[in-house]
Amino acid sequence: MNAMNIANTTNDAIDVLVVDDDFMVTRVHRTFVERVEPFRVVGTAGTGEQAIAAVNDLRPDLVLLDLYLPDIFGLDVIPRLRTAGHDCDVMVISAAREADAVRGAVRHGVVDYLLKPFEYDDLRVRLERYAAQRGRLLTTVVRGQADVDRVLAGSFAPGPGNTLPKGLSVETAELIERALRTTDGTLSATECATATGISRVSARRYLEYFHSAGSADVSLRYGAAGRPERRYSWRG
Repeated sequence: MNAMNIANTTNDAIDVLVVDDDFMVTRVHRTFVERVEPFRVVGTAGTGEQAIAAVNDLRPDLVLLDLYLPDIFGLDVIPRLRTAGHDCDVMVISAAREADAVRGAVRHGVVDYLLKPFEYDDLRVRLERYAAQRGRLLTTVVRGQADVDRVLAGSFAPGPGNTLPKGLSVETAELIERALRTTDGTLSATECATATGISRVSARRYLEYFHSAGSADVSLRYGAAGRPERRYSWRG
């Protein structure tokens, strides 16, 4: 088990506590998080009790929470944090694939649920999505139902008056969306490029945009050798 590790906080960062009982996994997660602006790991914990103590001391904005902890099931940590008055957000990062665990996480209001093992990009898009939604929650002005829906959906999809990220066009985005919606199963970036007539690099950019926007899901297909292939499907 890990001893609790505490770092100094900064006011301009989104402070993160990493909770996992495997110190090697904790080290990897910490490295991944600190590659994404403006996130900063302010501490780590290896047990549920250490996590509760660390939240009390550090007051992080976000907790990356494993479920299989040696003393407390991860989801049981969350109500104890709420009872103690902590309003930090929680993102589950776990190998727990049971439907009950996922449903329990949803009931406890987690902001995301990422299955192990995963690649850096899988965590990056979730952190970026969280940062964007957190920013909207902090700055939004509600003028009508559309504003509420946009915040609650956590979507990056451009609304009236907004634009796609620089370098992406609406026409090509619609082309990629149509390919995802009509495919039977999933598409790789290469397959999407072939279907739409654009380059694989461009297809990957649009696919990752839709993933970060919460409109597309990503799964990994492992082959005999080399890096796993990222495959995309339209959500809903």
